Amino acid sequence: MAVNYEQRGNVRVFTLDRPEARNAVNHDVSSEMESHLDAFEADDTAWVGVLAANGPVFSAGADLKAVSSGKSIETERGGFAGLVRYPRTKPLIAAVDGPALAGGLEIVLACDLVVASPAASFGIPEVKRSLIAGAGGLFRLPVALARNVAMEMALTGDPIPASRAFELGLVNQLCEPGEVIAAADELAGRISVNAPIAVRESRKVVLESHGVSDEDGWQITRDHFRTVVKTEDFKEGPRAFVEKRDPVWKGR
Repeated sequence: MAVNYEQRGNVRVFTLDRPEARNAVNHDVSSEMESHLDAFEADDTAWVGVLAANGPVFSAGADLKAVSSGKSIETERGGFAGLVRYPRTKPLIAAVDGPALAGGLEIVLACDLVVASPAASFGIPEVKRSLIAGAGGLFRLPVALARNVAMEMALTGDPIPASRAFELGLVNQLCEPGEVIAAADELAGRISVNAPIAVRESRKVVLESHGVSDEDGWQITRDHFRTVVKTEDFKEGPRAFVEKRDPVWKGR
């Protein structure tokens, strides 16, 4: 298996497992990741995902040996790593405990939140090989970071350390090496105590409203709030508050 998939309560852990190849993305990684994402999205008991990697490198990006062989390393729906274009609805947290470079950073940028250790670094070095970051990095990085910082990273190809990424807002939480999965699990737990549909619809509003006018932002918010109002959990939240107990979410 190139990508492992594990259940932990309402959390699902995806693990890149090609440490001997620096977790570079080949056909198997992309197809297995997309298959696991299909299962994740279809599972009503799966509310939050964590994406980690075995070995000292989170991912070095595309497997150039696979690329040179002529075999596609992308999937039709998910694209690179079966992930960067996948139409997800559920939160995904990247747990980064080593370098995330080129396509590795683009995998991170496809996630919603990032936990990292000081062993992590982030970069898109494609220009050093007369390439460009083609899996979303060039338009997602300026959203995650200040535009000028993203421009510097894109034009120099030089990486930034986890501490700098944390200061700039790319990383949500720093932790000790070897503890990124535990830290991501803790963050996932803070999310999964909440109503899952409300979480998903809030995620959609944040993503869809980026860069739009206030008028459009209000409309996007109203549209997704209507979805939440129609759920059983919408009634359960106030009821649990009145009854002074923890809510029991059904995810419907």
